[in-house]
Amino acid sequence: MKSIKKNLIQILLVFTILLFAVFAFSSSSGVNEKIKQAKDPYDNLMEPPIPIPANTVKVLIPYQGGDFYTETRKDKIERFQCTSCHGNKEVMIKNAAKISHADTIIVHGGKSGPLDCNTCHSTENRDFLNTSKEKEIDMDHVYTLCGECHFRQKKDWIGGAHGKSVSHWAGERVVKNCTSCHNPHSPRFEKRYPATYSPPLKQTGN
Repeated sequence: MKSIKKNLIQILLVFTILLFAVFAFSSSSGVNEKIKQAKDPYDNLMEPPIPIPANTVKVLIPYQGGDFYTETRKDKIERFQCTSCHGNKEVMIKNAAKISHADTIIVHGGKSGPLDCNTCHSTENRDFLNTSKEKEIDMDHVYTLCGECHFRQKKDWIGGAHGKSVSHWAGERVVKNCTSCHNPHSPRFEKRYPATYSPPLKQTGN
């Protein structure tokens, strides 16, 4: 009789504890509500806190980390659109191309096979670039053309190892376009002395 009574007391005690736990989690001042209140300020952090800068385009290359963006190119070209001059009109000036593009010096490609204008620029539509497969490329997406030869750098650029980041390091990141840093007609950086240097350490006597 005593053992039955003892078992009933134990069952009643366990039931009371469970009932109290359910009430504690479900009530407005319970543990569950406290956890929700603690998480609320962070629920909206999935959206980027910094807006994507203006003058950017979405990169057209699939990337496992999601979409990312790069700087536009056409708005940086002073004489764009090219078709405003390169149309169907007869050219009346002798050496017009050399005069109008005298500041463009092409040092791109090897000595045995240097590039010329029509290697990259479309002969049919001057407002577009041209791939080796005769496919037109919008100048804002010049990375597509550069990547045909510089495929290793393109792979690093897509992954974030090559080039400069403009905004964000993850999520909807924005990176500089190839021609943001490299002059497309003469892309190699010339050797130069560093802008700053570390002064030699003062030697102290023993």
